[in-house]
Amino acid sequence: MTTENEEIKRRPIRSFVLRQGRLTTAQERALETEMPRFGITSSQERLDLYEVFGRADSAKILEIGFGMGETTAHIAEQHPEWDILGIEVHTPGVGSLLKQVSERGLTNVRVIQHDAVEVLKYMISNASLDGVHIFFPDPWHKKRHHKRRLIQQEFVKLLSHKLKPGGYLHVATDWQEYAEWILEILRGEALLENSAADYARKPEYRPLTKFEQRGLRLGHGVWDILFTRNSATV
Repeated sequence: MTTENEEIKRRPIRSFVLRQGRLTTAQERALETEMPRFGITSSQERLDLYEVFGRADSAKILEIGFGMGETTAHIAEQHPEWDILGIEVHTPGVGSLLKQVSERGLTNVRVIQHDAVEVLKYMISNASLDGVHIFFPDPWHKKRHHKRRLIQQEFVKLLSHKLKPGGYLHVATDWQEYAEWILEILRGEALLENSAADYARKPEYRPLTKFEQRGLRLGHGVWDILFTRNSATV
């Protein structure tokens, strides 16, 4: 019988394409000065999140694919009682978040520049996370590209094991067909329960991005999907 980890390990398809782009001078400087302080090197060893952040009485939140980091920095500033571990593969985004962390004087953010699947598999212990944020993942619109979508059944199962009982998974998307896809997959995971009948109201902690505000003015929709980890031992 093939184990869950073996299935994830053999997964040949990435949910991202590396488009590094050009670094600004400020982003490059932030990478040089702040990555040694706030960055975590990817490895195949488990992280002790309490040791990483230096405190045990805070909620541990994982954000996957933080983009340019505006939302991450905002949430970390508004919720100093949370510790946020952000994962992103694109260098300009990592530099951008580190710049904001420095400018805002934040101490509750850490960054890993690596593939989220491998970080989850090797570095994050089971039942160690209070929450997971996945905001506006690439919807891979074309049907032939759906296999590249981050939200897949095996990924959600792996992710669910990393949540503490009562922990939450919050996904937001502005693409309706992807929202329907995400809702169906999360409903299919025995470890998760929907916090709403279908889509949830936007939680106050998630700020509206400039892109999202523009879309809403044009009548575009945004869907928030919020599930919690139950106490099952599947």
